[in-house]
Amino acid sequence: MIYLDQIGRNMKSDAIESASPHVQSLPYADNALSPVISANTLAFHYGKHHKAYVDNLNKLVEGTEYENLPLQKIITATAAEPGKTAIFNNAAQAWNHAFYWRSLRPQGGGVPPAVLKLKLEASFGTLDACKKELATAATSQFGSGWAWLVLDGDKLKVVKTGNADTPVTTGMKPLLTIDVWEHAYYLDYQNRRADYVNAVLDKLINWDFAADNLG
Repeated sequence: MIYLDQIGRNMKSDAIESASPHVQSLPYADNALSPVISANTLAFHYGKHHKAYVDNLNKLVEGTEYENLPLQKIITATAAEPGKTAIFNNAAQAWNHAFYWRSLRPQGGGVPPAVLKLKLEASFGTLDACKKELATAATSQFGSGWAWLVLDGDKLKVVKTGNADTPVTTGMKPLLTIDVWEHAYYLDYQNRRADYVNAVLDKLINWDFAADNLG
């Protein structure tokens, strides 16, 4: 079984695997990201949308070879497999959302840890240039999807994916992500996706989490 508390308080991109029979809360209080993301948005996003992916996945994998696999292995085993689309979509969305919660933190933003800052500067020139690329990817993603900071070989890159797609299937290592499905921001920002994205980058993005994943 896959449990909603696979979100994990110490989760890295390759470690969303610990399971417990209890559904636990977010890694911060539901009002901790306010006013950028309201408690109302978190209640629906985490408690309804994320939970639905986990519940749907558990139903789909019950009694199959995927039932006791960690999320990443389910994702890689079902990606592009005929007849496995529903399993892939729900597993990937469960993983993507768990990763997104850790990509944010109260009093986030600011200057990344030195090791990450040097890598960002080597890859993008400046931190601001990286943030601009992330904002462009997030705002230009047509429809639902995700903007990602990833490690590709020895270089950092920004990529975007649609719907449930994830860099996990491409060999790139995710460092952090921004969710641009409408349910991530619409209650707070309506159609102003750019305002949500810029506020996340300035005030909530968790550079420490990205630095941990870099290691």
